Amino acid sequence: MSENINLVAPCIFGIESVAADEFKRMGFTSVETQNGRVLLSGDYNMLARANINSRFCERILINMGQFTAVTFTELFDNVRAIEWERYIGKLDAFPVTGSSINSELHSIPDCQKIIKKAVVERLKSKYGVEWFEETGPEYKIKFSIIKNEVTVMIDTSGEGLHKRGYRKNSNDAPLKETLAAAMCDIARIYPDTKLYDPFCGSGTILIEAALMATKTAPGLRRFFAAERFSAIPKKVWQEERMRAQDSIIHNIDFSAQGYDIDENSVELTLANAKKAGVEKYVKAAIGDIKDFSAKEDRFLLITNPPYGERLLDVKAAEELYKIMGNRFIREQNKKYFVINPHDEFEKLFGAVADKRRKLYNGMIKCNYYMYFRNK
Repeated sequence: MSENINLVAPCIFGIESVAADEFKRMGFTSVETQNGRVLLSGDYNMLARANINSRFCERILINMGQFTAVTFTELFDNVRAIEWERYIGKLDAFPVTGSSINSELHSIPDCQKIIKKAVVERLKSKYGVEWFEETGPEYKIKFSIIKNEVTVMIDTSGEGLHKRGYRKNSNDAPLKETLAAAMCDIARIYPDTKLYDPFCGSGTILIEAALMATKTAPGLRRFFAAERFSAIPKKVWQEERMRAQDSIIHNIDFSAQGYDIDENSVELTLANAKKAGVEKYVKAAIGDIKDFSAKEDRFLLITNPPYGERLLDVKAAEELYKIMGNRFIREQNKKYFVINPHDEFEKLFGAVADKRRKLYNGMIKCNYYMYFRNK
């Protein structure tokens, strides 16, 4: 059993509880939600498991230390006191990036320089060298300063966890994979779900739902920065990949059907589904919302229609929402979930949502409108 380490998992605002529940299902026993992130603790196997299996978080970071600092001296001294040598060797690279919100130490470049210098001084004293080549594996140091509370971390993911590896190309306004997965989780995806998306774009919602239905780990096909960390045994990654592979369920009754007026989007959806290994379950065709109808008596529809500030002008988008209200028939076992930033969406759609939830699509504040009761 490897040592217990503290982890930080940043996520989109509004889905912290969704992410926390997922970590509990993974086997984490210490899980705490904060604004825009989840705090965890576990061994190296759990670190690898979080990276491979997390559908909703942006990355997994090792929490190296937390403290209060209002001066650069306090920042330097506290960072220098951290045992960076536990991970970073004398040849390794360790770039520093971060953010500061509502804090005395508000200059990001200055904070970067101070933290870098403090880590260098610490490692110089431990390794007895004056110069660091930084030619080895990269240990990205990230800092977060919120109201003078500093957290310094090492990134174990590398590329953001939303980069599953299946979407090399996308249409003009892609939905982030982590947000699409959260939308699917909130709507409830089962192995026998019949799913529709009449504005499928590059297929993100359909593919994330298919991965969820088959219990396929989203990070199973990609590489993580911490796989190069000398402190983490290689067998940890092998064990966790094997565990994830064994969890996949096959030959389920799930289906996901997408439509889009753009032929290129339809082709992208099918190509991305193939890359994700779920082409068996995901279909797409050219289709206009005016002609939308579902074959099944029981289905789930999850969609991200164009916004006035995105792909269409406001008037055209508003007309679209009215059409949606006419085509989305409210009957038993027909559920509709729509993410949208328009303040008057419900009025245009012609029905007040049974439930709504605030979510962010990039920097755009949206509501997730849920219609699941009979009209």
